[in-house]
Amino acid sequence: MIPGKFAYAKPSSVAEATAMLKEDADEVYVLAGGQSIISMMKLRQSAPRRLIDLNGIDELRAIEVGADEISIGAMATQHQVINDAKLAEACPLLAEAAAQIADPQVRYRGTIGGNAANGDQANDMPAVMQALDAEYVLASADGERSVKARDFYEGGLETERAENEILVRIKIPRPAAGHGWAYVKQKRKTGDYATAAVAVLLRKDGGGFADVALGLTNVADVPVCATEAAELLKGPGDAEAAAAKAAELADPPEMDPRGPAEFRRHLVAVLAKEAIAAAAARAK
Repeated sequence: MIPGKFAYAKPSSVAEATAMLKEDADEVYVLAGGQSIISMMKLRQSAPRRLIDLNGIDELRAIEVGADEISIGAMATQHQVINDAKLAEACPLLAEAAAQIADPQVRYRGTIGGNAANGDQANDMPAVMQALDAEYVLASADGERSVKARDFYEGGLETERAENEILVRIKIPRPAAGHGWAYVKQKRKTGDYATAAVAVLLRKDGGGFADVALGLTNVADVPVCATEAAELLKGPGDAEAAAAKAAELADPPEMDPRGPAEFRRHLVAVLAKEAIAAAAARAK
C-alpha cells in the first residue's frame, strides 16, 4: 500500500530537529531507520502529518568506547554495532543481539536508537539495554535529560519520551572485564520478531556470580527486567530456579499468533537456562 500524504523535513543538526519539534510536535513523527514507521504508514496503521528525518545528522552515528562508559549515537545502525571492533570487545552482548535482528537489509538501515526508543516490546534492544543498565539521553529545545532504560518503558508503544524530545544517544556502563553474556532468541522464521528471547549478563565471583542481569523480550506488554530472577543467580546461584522465576515474570497475552501464554512462559524458562549456561561458560 501507499502511505497517506505527509510533510517532510530533514534537519542537519540536533538543534534544528528539536527546534522543529518545539514549534510543532502534534502528529509529527521522528524518522530514524524507518523499519517500523514506514511499514506502519504503508498499512495506514500510522498517519503522521509530518516526518522529521534524522538521517542528515551525522553526529548521531558516533560510537565511543571509553574506559568506564560506552556511548552510542541513536542513529548508529545495527550493522555498525555488529562491526565495530572496539564495541564488540567491550560489550559483545550488543553485537550478539544486533546480529539476530531481522535480516541484513533491515540491519543496514535499522538504527539502535529506533529499535530502543519506539517502545515495541517485540524489539530486541529494549530488553538488552535493561540488562546492560543503559541510560537514554533525550534532547529537546530546552536541553537534555537522561532516563534509565529500566524506567523508560510504560506500555505497548508507550515510553517516557515526550513528543518534543529526540533520543540522541545511549550510555552504557562498560561491563567488567571477563564478564559473561548471551542473547538467546527463538523465532518462527528468519526476519520475524522473537516468540521470546532472553538476555543475560553476569560476572564470576569466586565460586558464584555477581552483577547478574536478565532481560526478557516480547513476553509482556513491556520489555521485562527480570530482577528477581537475577537475584536467584547471584552467589552460588541456582540456574534452574532463576530460569523458573524468569518464566513467572513473563506475562504474555493469552491469545497471540506466536503461541499461547503457557507455551511462551515455558519457552522463557528454556531460553533462560540456555542463556545462563552460555553466559557462565563465557565468563572468565
